[in-house]
Amino acid sequence: MPTAQRARHGGDLVVESLTALGASTVFGLPGQHALGAFDALRRSGLTYVGLRVENNAGFAADAFARVTGTVAPLLVSTGPGALMTLAALQESAAASAPVLAIGSQVPTAGLGGGRKGYLHELVDQKASFRDVVKSVHTVRTASQIPSAVAAAWASALEAPAGPVWLEIPQDVLLAPVSVPPVTSLRAEPRPLPPRPELTAEAARLLNTAERPVILAGGGVVRAGAREELRALAETLDAPVATTFGGKGAFPWDHPLSLQSWLEDAHTTEFLEDADVLLVVGSGLGELSSNYHTFRPRGRLVQIEADLGKLESNHPALGIHADAREALAALAGTVTPRPPGTAAKAAAGLLTRVRERIDAQDVELERRVLGAVRDALPDDSPSFWDMTILAYWAWSAFDPRAGALHSAQGAGGLGYGFPAALGAAAADRDRPVLAVSGDGGAMYSIAELATAHQYQLPITWLIVDDGGYGILREYMTDTFGEATATELSRPDFVALAESFGVPAVRTTPERLRADLADALAAPGPSVVVLPALLRMFAPTHLDRLADGGPAPTGGSGPDGGPGPDQP
Repeated sequence: MPTAQRARHGGDLVVESLTALGASTVFGLPGQHALGAFDALRRSGLTYVGLRVENNAGFAADAFARVTGTVAPLLVSTGPGALMTLAALQESAAASAPVLAIGSQVPTAGLGGGRKGYLHELVDQKASFRDVVKSVHTVRTASQIPSAVAAAWASALEAPAGPVWLEIPQDVLLAPVSVPPVTSLRAEPRPLPPRPELTAEAARLLNTAERPVILAGGGVVRAGAREELRALAETLDAPVATTFGGKGAFPWDHPLSLQSWLEDAHTTEFLEDADVLLVVGSGLGELSSNYHTFRPRGRLVQIEADLGKLESNHPALGIHADAREALAALAGTVTPRPPGTAAKAAAGLLTRVRERIDAQDVELERRVLGAVRDALPDDSPSFWDMTILAYWAWSAFDPRAGALHSAQGAGGLGYGFPAALGAAAADRDRPVLAVSGDGGAMYSIAELATAHQYQLPITWLIVDDGGYGILREYMTDTFGEATATELSRPDFVALAESFGVPAVRTTPERLRADLADALAAPGPSVVVLPALLRMFAPTHLDRLADGGPAPTGGSGPDGGPGPDQP
C-alpha cells in the first residue's frame, strides 16, 4: 500500500483517549484488524513495547500494572490474537492487576454471529472473555471510543482492580474522524470505604481479644496499605503473617512478623489459635489456608474488596472495603496496648518452623535461594515462574524494599520472564530479576528477542533440571516412576547468545557472584543453573489425616503446586 499521509481515524481516538487518561506505555502485538490503532500509536507520544506472543504481552502488561499501580494498556488483534491473551488475563484477574486489554474485531458487517467468513471471525468473541475479565466493553461507532475507553479504565482500577476487555471493529478503527483530539477525558473509580458500624464492631472484637493475630494478603499490597497495616499491628501488639501474594505487606524482620510460612503446620496452628484473627485482603483460598486445612477456633474479621470472597471459606465479620481505608479506620479506633508477649510468640513460631526445615535434607535449596537474595539489590523487583525455587521463595524469600511477584494467582507457566519485561519497561534504571525452570522458560524463549530489541535491564535465572521437576517428584513418590515430565531442551546459554543476549552457565557455588555480575551489567542477560532442587516436606497431609477437609482442585499428590497449578 502507498504510504501517503492519512487523516485522523478511529485508532487515533483510542490512542488519544489512553493518553488523556494518563497512559505512558502500551504492550501488544499487531494484527490485520488492529492496524488502525497501531498506525495511531506511531503518531503518538506513547511508548510501545511489542512482544512476540500475545500471552506474553499480557504478562508484561500485568507486571507493569502491578509495579506502577495504574492501568496497563494491552493492544491485540482479533480471533487468535485475542484468545492468546486469556491465560495472562486470568492471572491478572486472580492477582487484581488492572490491565486494559483492547482487541480489534471483524468489520461491523460481520458482527452478530452471521458467519460471514471474515478472517479471524468468531461467533461471539467477547463471550470468551466474560468468565475471565472483570468487565467487557464494546464499541460500534467512532464517537463511542473515548467514553468506552474511560469506562473500561475506571472499571480496571475500581477496587477490586482487575483486567477488562474492550473490543473495536476494524472499520471503526479505520473510519476517518473530524472531531478535535481527545484531551479532557476523566475516569475516576468509585472509592470503597468501610461502613463505620462494621469497623466499630471489628475494633470492639480486637480490643477485647487476648491473642489477636493479623493475616495480610495481596489486597494490602495492591491498596498501598503497608504503613496502615504496620500502625495497626503495633497498636494492637498483634503478630502478622503474610500470604504469598501479600509478601512485602509487613517488614520481614519486624519483631511481630510471622513471615509467610503458610504451608507449615506450625503457622496454621498459630493462626487457628488466635481468639480474633483479622484477615485483610485475602479470601483464605487454597494456598493461604495450607490447602484448606486451616480451621479457626476464634472469631474471624475479614476485610476484602472482592465481594465474592467475603466469607467464601469461613464465617466472619465481613467488611467489604478497600484495605487501606479499612486499616486506617481500625488503627484510629482500636485501643493501644503496651508490648506484651506477641513478639516472643512470633519468635517462637519462627524457631519451630526453622527447626522443621533444619531437620530436612534441603541445604542445597536454601543455599541457592540465599544466593539469589544476596545478589539481588534490595529495591529490585523479582518475577517468579511456577517452579520449585519459586515455591521456596513464596515461603522463605524476604523481598526487602523490592517486591516478589509470581503467577500463583492462576498458576500458569511462562509468567516470569515476560512479566519482568513489563516491570523493566516501567523503570529502565533498576535491574529486574526473572526466575524460571527449564520447562517454564520454553514458554517465553521468544521474548529474548524483545529483551534485546529494547535493551531492558533484566537478568533471567533459568534453573535447568531437565523437565517438570515438581511433577517428576510427585509422580515418582506416588507411582514409583514419572511420565511426561522429562524434556529435551536447548543449550540455553548458546540460545541466549544467538539472540545477542549475554549468558553464563553457573553452579550453586558461583551463583551469587554470577548473578550479581549479570544484574549489574546493562541490558538483558541470562544465568543458567543446572540443578535438581527438591521441595521441603508438606505438612497438610497429616492434618488431612486428622480429619480436615480435602484440598481442592489440582494440587500435587504430596501437596505442592504443579507447573500449571499454584
